Amino acid sequence: MNLNNFQQNLDKLRPWLTILAVAWLLASLGLGWLVNSLLIIFGLLLIIPIVAFFGFRWWLQRNLVTDKCPVCGCEITSLNNSQLQCPNCGEQLLVKNSQFSRFAPEGTIDVTAIEVPAKSLEE
Repeated sequence: MNLNNFQQNLDKLRPWLTILAVAWLLASLGLGWLVNSLLIIFGLLLIIPIVAFFGFRWWLQRNLVTDKCPVCGCEITSLNNSQLQCPNCGEQLLVKNSQFSRFAPEGTIDVTAIEVPAKSLEE
């Protein structure tokens, strides 16, 4: 039973031992550069996705803006320095300096109306 266990363990190690033997043979023949280049390529294939993931998260944290629509007050998320349409009221919005503002074509004057209390003539 112990010999059977040893045989099963050897079967699990056989691919790794083969890779190690091939690498040793290539290194002994003066092809160590090939082994080193394969190890570098393998290392880059492992590292590049990790660096890309954290780089994308960093970029997204710097450029993702969550604010309220200046017209209807609906909370919207968008990218900085972009243009979008409010999903609630349909107003064209512009995202600049991490704030939403109404998008108006060149030459349009945007005013804000305020309510003024009226006095009756009897006063």
